Amino acid sequence: MALMPVSNALASVLAGAEPLAEEAVALEDAFHRVLARDVAALRTQPPQAMSAMDGYALRAADADKIGSRLTVIGEVAAGRPFAGTVGAGEAVRIFTGGVVPGGADAVVIQEDTIAEGKHITVKEAAATGRHVRPAGVDFAEGAVLLRMGTRLTDRDLALAAAMNHPHLPVRSRPKVAILATGDELVMPGITPGPGQIVYSNGYALHALARSEGAETIDLGIAADTLEATAAGIRRARDLGADILITTGGASVGDHDLVQQALRDEGVAMAFWKIAMRPGKPMMNGRLGAMRVLGLPGNPVSSYVCGFLFMVPLIRALSGRSVIHHHRERAVLGASVGGNDQREDYLRARLELRDDGTLVAFPVNHQDSSLLSNLAAAQALLVRAPFATKAEAGTPCDVLRLPV
Repeated sequence: MALMPVSNALASVLAGAEPLAEEAVALEDAFHRVLARDVAALRTQPPQAMSAMDGYALRAADADKIGSRLTVIGEVAAGRPFAGTVGAGEAVRIFTGGVVPGGADAVVIQEDTIAEGKHITVKEAAATGRHVRPAGVDFAEGAVLLRMGTRLTDRDLALAAAMNHPHLPVRSRPKVAILATGDELVMPGITPGPGQIVYSNGYALHALARSEGAETIDLGIAADTLEATAAGIRRARDLGADILITTGGASVGDHDLVQQALRDEGVAMAFWKIAMRPGKPMMNGRLGAMRVLGLPGNPVSSYVCGFLFMVPLIRALSGRSVIHHHRERAVLGASVGGNDQREDYLRARLELRDDGTLVAFPVNHQDSSLLSNLAAAQALLVRAPFATKAEAGTPCDVLRLPV
């Protein structure tokens, strides 16, 4: 099979990826969930004109000159409105958040008055509307303030609460099952034997998936046998995974059995091998409703493929309004060599110059096994297929990595 361009591979991965079912969740459980429908305000905020300061509510016409003297006829506190009406020459003591009483159209702050028993003298002239929050200045009942596809932030939750929504309609979280393969893998904390290595890929992939709002299922490490790999695939299906991620065994060696196991279990393969570096031996297929991404075993390749393909797929299934990574323009901080038919994703550090220019410095060694360089990187520097050598200062595209 010919190498598939990255853009075509991503389109294949996302083909038919519709948002998952809607469910209602309590407001306190809605952080970072994705709205399934537009949400409109159930009330007007504030419902009535409110005081923005501690002071006195009055008619601006009665206090438009320094030295104006008014009679205090009552008091307003937050949640305790004044029942009467402010007339000529009158004022009401009011506190921040108190309802501005009828007849009043301004507030003079307490520092600008002299209180003498039941009277005040104004030291600063009033103006109509000053220190008054009009009804609906924040939002009006029926206004759509939260849109479908929004991943809810902490500020969104505060807004939803003020809109009087105790529950919100959100998309179900995608379930991502992760299956590692390889006799050579041992868990962290175990001393590797001859030819063994410590398993690391899954930790990054689980964290990456969870950071995008997915639930993750750890299927452990399958031995390099068709039986063990197939058992892991079946378990993912039985657990209702929306996405199965395999790591390792995606190449062409005698012990790379993932593709065969996937086919044996009925996975319809869409592609195998992508024109990208790192991550050429990546697979994609479907088993019923479950989508399958077979990632390479090298840790950098595994992560880069997860970032480029798994993340947009999770976002699509979550119903996010924006699913693709945002490319930023930068300039090279060092020269880079020419490229072959594969699109390169070079690990890079970023610096922001005083003039606002973003500079990308490729790390010194781009080997797909070097986790220390991946951890130190802040972005992927994208090099198109057949790009020629480029010197420092040349414009380039970067994709920021999560922080």
